[in-house]
Amino acid sequence: MEGRGGRLSRPAQITGEIQMTVRVTTAAQAAAMDERAIQAGTASYDLMRAAASQAVEVICARMASELRRGVTVFVGVGNNGGDGYVAAANLAAKGIAVRVVACGDPRTADAQRAARELRAGIVVEHSPLGVADAEAPGVVVDALLGTGARGEPRDEVKDAILVVNALRARGARVVSLDVPSGLDATTGLAAGECVRADLTVTFGSVKRGLLRDRDASGAIVAVDIGLGSASDDPTAPALIGAAQALGRVPRIPADANKGTRRRLLIVGGAGGMAGATILAARGALRSGVGMVKVCVESPSIAPVQAAVPAALTTTWPSDEAQLAEQLGWAHCVLLGPGLGLGKASRDLALSVLTKWRGPVVVDADALTAFEGNTQRLGELLAGRPAVITPHAVEAQRLAGVAAADLDAGRFEAADRLADRVKATVLLKGVPTVISNGILTQVVATGTPVLATGGSGDVLGGIVATLLAQTGDPLASASSAAWVHGRAAEIAGAGAVRGVVLDDVVEALRFAWVQPATMPAGVLVDLAAATT
Repeated sequence: MEGRGGRLSRPAQITGEIQMTVRVTTAAQAAAMDERAIQAGTASYDLMRAAASQAVEVICARMASELRRGVTVFVGVGNNGGDGYVAAANLAAKGIAVRVVACGDPRTADAQRAARELRAGIVVEHSPLGVADAEAPGVVVDALLGTGARGEPRDEVKDAILVVNALRARGARVVSLDVPSGLDATTGLAAGECVRADLTVTFGSVKRGLLRDRDASGAIVAVDIGLGSASDDPTAPALIGAAQALGRVPRIPADANKGTRRRLLIVGGAGGMAGATILAARGALRSGVGMVKVCVESPSIAPVQAAVPAALTTTWPSDEAQLAEQLGWAHCVLLGPGLGLGKASRDLALSVLTKWRGPVVVDADALTAFEGNTQRLGELLAGRPAVITPHAVEAQRLAGVAAADLDAGRFEAADRLADRVKATVLLKGVPTVISNGILTQVVATGTPVLATGGSGDVLGGIVATLLAQTGDPLASASSAAWVHGRAAEIAGAGAVRGVVLDDVVEALRFAWVQPATMPAGVLVDLAAATT
């Protein structure tokens, strides 16, 4: 990364130290974290009290007006129910009217203790259906089933879930503790009835299932419950937040120029497909690249020049000398947006990857060109900073697996594919998973605004810009994915319909700004995917 004297500046310190690593866990990994903390000397009941206390603080901060209409807390028989009993006591201590509905007597020692310590005057009811027709409270707390629950909810718990959802339909705000009841914490699947939460307050880590079903989870807030070092499990992917994403973006110094901000060559744009390169160029320019040159088939030159006047243009090379000249100009190559699937397109992709040995991002049609020949792609990418950015279907084809298998193993698929292609893999989807074959990271920003043609082209331009400036494929891919998703959140402001990619590109200018510091005890704060 060249600047005056040869390099761009490292980022200035932002919001104190980089946040602690927050892990994306399976149910078993989350339970193991709790157990390690207990073995290290933290009493299990102290963890329960901390979880409930933090949840109540989040609820009071976000739903102050709704709390005036009272709270109904639905509790199960396990430790998740214990969290609910403690939360009910804490809410009542704040002068809030609390109603507790229990689906059976508590069965664990901590839950039994929590039930005994309820404040006098809080009546525990034992018929979920008995409150079905009652006036909806302002807030419903779902503490029925925790991360260890499996299978279809039955009997009173099933009835309670139906009542919770009915109260939500009548205007109550629903807060789930740790996971929405009925949602599998690992897979994100629901075998039967499932609570639909407006907010999930989860404890110590972010459970995989929450990120797989954002509609059920609503907004997601992960809170610190005192697990300490027990919460850092290197076998679980790290969730990338604002501090991690923006903390690795190099600072652009005051004396920067277009050369020190790096030069990006985008190769694609077959006839009739100029739009993909236009979006990629816009994404790159909004991400701080110094110069963009777009290499497209001749019919696409005029559309690119008209849409992105800041970009240089050139036609697909007619011989090796012209290709060498174009590649020699670049600090990084983005290969694939709108490249097409014809023989000329495939030949160009092979030539670029053979002749260019510098940083490269391979996307879209350039990936399809290597369908069934992943080994060859790996040979071409090995030994240099490289990122591929497949969506699920492209990844499925490269990996040679069924779509259902890829979806079920999303958190592992990027790691396996990275090993095969000898590059960092940015697997687009919900959530986005990034891996270099050694470290795996997860990005959960974004909304369905990005579920439209051309979104990946914008992302490609962001990734390639950062790769040109840092030379670090994993950091570039995860930071770009976070910023891309954040721009969608800003552009939509909770809406989806009517928001277009031009809005996302415009919002990129705001997505590079570090958000306000989160409240003490809050590890992760993810907005609901839609409102």
